[in-house]
Formats: sequence, C-alpha cells, structure tokens
Amino acid sequence: MTLSTVLVSLSLCYFAGLALYRLFFHPLHKYPGPVLAAATTWYEVYYNLIQGGGLVLELERLHMLYGPVVRIGPNTLHFNDRRAYHDIYSNGNTLVKEPRFYQAILAHAREASVGLCDPQQVKNKRSLLAPSFSRQAVMKLEHLIQKKVVDQLVALLENHYQSPETGVKLSMAYRCLTTDVITDYCFANSLDTLSDPRFAHPIALETPNLIRRIWLQAYFPFIVSAAAIIPQAFFLWLFPRFISLVDVKAKLERQIDKFINNPEDLAAAAHDTIYHHLLEPKDLQLRPSRTSLVHEALLLVGAGSDPVGHACTVGTYFALQDHSIRRRLVEELKEAWPDKGRPLEVVALEKLSYLTAFIKESLRMSIGIMHPLFRIVGDETPEISGLNIPPGAIVAMSQYFMHMNSEVFGDPYTFNPDRWLVADDSEMMHDLVPFSKGPRQWYGFTKTWSELYLILGNIFRKLDLSLVGGIAYVLL
Repeated sequence: MTLSTVLVSLSLCYFAGLALYRLFFHPLHKYPGPVLAAATTWYEVYYNLIQGGGLVLELERLHMLYGPVVRIGPNTLHFNDRRAYHDIYSNGNTLVKEPRFYQAILAHAREASVGLCDPQQVKNKRSLLAPSFSRQAVMKLEHLIQKKVVDQLVALLENHYQSPETGVKLSMAYRCLTTDVITDYCFANSLDTLSDPRFAHPIALETPNLIRRIWLQAYFPFIVSAAAIIPQAFFLWLFPRFISLVDVKAKLERQIDKFINNPEDLAAAAHDTIYHHLLEPKDLQLRPSRTSLVHEALLLVGAGSDPVGHACTVGTYFALQDHSIRRRLVEELKEAWPDKGRPLEVVALEKLSYLTAFIKESLRMSIGIMHPLFRIVGDETPEISGLNIPPGAIVAMSQYFMHMNSEVFGDPYTFNPDRWLVADDSEMMHDLVPFSKGPRQWYGFTKTWSELYLILGNIFRKLDLSLVGGIAYVLL
C-alpha cells in the first residue's frame, strides 16, 4: 500500500468520524436541520458564495420545514422567534461576537469597531465614537445634510431629469447623496460623488459589486492579505474595478496622516470630525492606532451610506407606486411646510405623523443587515427562547424574520405606513431592529433617523416625481 493511499484512507476515516460525531454525538445533535448543514460548514458557504448571498431565503425554507429553531451548521443554530432575537442581541454581556465571521466579512477593516469582538474593546471604541453621533452633534451638523439635499441633489434632479427620456435610477442618486453626507459629516472631507450629474461616480458604481464580493473575502480571507503585500499597480492590473476603492482609502489615509503628524490641523477643520474624539481621548491609552483609524473610516463610508440610501430607495419606490401614499405624504408636508424655499429643521419634521410612519415602514421593508449576525453562547448565558443552549454554540437570527413576522406586523410583505398610525406602536417599535439591538447596535442610528427625515422630507416636498419603467423623473 502506497503512502498516498494510506493518507487518503486516513483522511476519509477522519472526515467520516467527524461527520458521525456531528450528526449523533455533538451537543446540538438533537436540533433539527439538513444533514449536510449538521455535517459540514460548506452548507452556508454554498448559499452565500455560489447562490450569491441566498442564505436567508434558504433559512426561510428551513424554518417552514423544521420550526423555529434550525441547525444550520455543525455548531450553529438559527432562530425564527422574536423572543430569541432579544435574548441573543440584547444580552450583550454573556454572548460575544463570533470572531471568525466578523474578521472574515471585515477582512479589509478588521480593526474597525464593528469587527472587534472583545466586549471591553468594543466599549472603549464606542465611547470614543459616541460623541460624534449624539443627538446634539447631529443637530449641530444638520446643515451639512440639508445643504447636500437642497443645494445639490434636488437641483440635479430638477435640472437634468424632467422627462421619461431622462429618467434616473434614484438608488444611485441616493447612494451618491449618502456617501457625500457621511464623508463630509465624519471627516469634513466629502468624496463629492454628487459632482457627477449622471450619478455615475466610480465609488457609487462599485459599491454593489463590493457587497457581492464580500462573501468571496469572507470565506477566502487570504485574498485580502495577498492584496496588501503585492504591488498595487499589479493588483489594479488584475482587478481594475478596485481602483475607486483604492483611491478612497488613499484619500482617507492622507487625511489621517495629516492629523497624526500635525495635530494642530484638527482645529482648522471645517467642523468637528470623528478624529477630534479618536485622536484626542481623555484617556490617551485608548487612542487608536493608524490602522484602526483607517479601518474605522472605511467602515463608515460603507455602513454609514448604503443602509440610508437603500431605505430611501425602498420608501420612494413604494410611494411612487402607490399614489395614495405619495398624496398623503405630500399633503402633510405642504401643510407643515408652506414655504418650501425655507429649510424645515429635523425637530419640525419629526412631529409629522405620516412622514414618521413612512420612514418607519421604509426601515422595516429595507431590513438593514439581512445576514444573521453570529454570537457565541457563554457559560452564564440565560435561556434563549426558553432553551438552554450549550456554551460555545453559535446562535443567530436574521433581522428579516423580525421585520417579516406576521404576528407583529400584519400582512408584512405589504408596504403600509398606516400600521404605525395606532395609539400604541411600542410592540412594533420593540421589534423594529434595522440597527440591531443592545450594546452593539449601530452607533450612528441617531444620525440615520435625522438623515431620513431630511432626505425624504425634502424630496417629497420640493419635487413632483413620477415612476416610469422602474426609473424616476421630475414632472414639470
């Protein structure tokens, strides 16, 4: 018998034994689910990588077959139970992030706050970032968002898109807008993607492709490591579409280096930035490294722009598709805002009941982060949905199942702002989780709410839009 035959035989015996253990002796063996999912981690890989991020659709099918708890990996359970969601994500002290998942999907920004898994590190970084996204800070910089919406986006739509022949994909317009807002707000260093009236700035065009490629980097993270060590010119020759992302990173790095080498330049910035708090913490031991600063900036460009733009796209589409929704929205805005030539502040827009309901429904239907966010059960983790889950097991629940829960949101697949116009919407608000829940929810959610009020309020007050063939244009 040759050595290669022996090695192959031993490998087959090992994998067969491992599969038998996972199927019949693993602490999670009693939970239902596909045999392949229990035996191998490649079940998840197949749906995310080969099926283009289709895991959530598969999870929906699995829950219909097996019930509210499904084993989707050798050591992983997925829930479809609203109690479980709050048990998992609100109980941040006893469940920690699953490091392999977060370090994989954030292989390009592993030192950003979202990628940190140690609870104390997360707490320290969030304490530095929180002042930049407080209610007071958002109100102070409200004029930045207003300027982008009024002076640029509205003007571009009015001047260039006034007929079906010149219709615009509002998803691209919103992505450009929110990219400029987040980069101006956080860095006082806008990428100026709205400078292209076609909304075809390279970074805006590349963002959807980047999101699709995230699964490639998630399951093969060495690709990112290799890209960091090979010559940049050669890398861009291999992957020319990455040039816009490389340019954005370079721009952020130049600004960070300027502030590190010349701290006095912080005082000369147009307004407070995240670097005012990150580079000058009260406890100098908490000051992030240069790499951490770059990674945080890269995270903010994506996480601070795409979800807002997507929620605006979803809301605008349904309002243009259903004339009654648009009519009620416009009527309320006109009554509260008779002179559209004068800006209306967020605090005034927040008092409009139908606009508020419309924004909540837009957030519900746009979901937020669709993919389950994995957590590891600790020794002191209490029951999850009434179940004692073994320590070390990985648990998760996608926001999709919260927002599409018919017991809380009747007729969940219908866009219906009226559902929020009830005497008490506290139960629905409890389960509206576009920013996750608990101590690790998205720290920029206050800014997101304000941004949505300003963008959607201005768009529907100042423009008369129409939807034709899936694209929008401004009526004369």
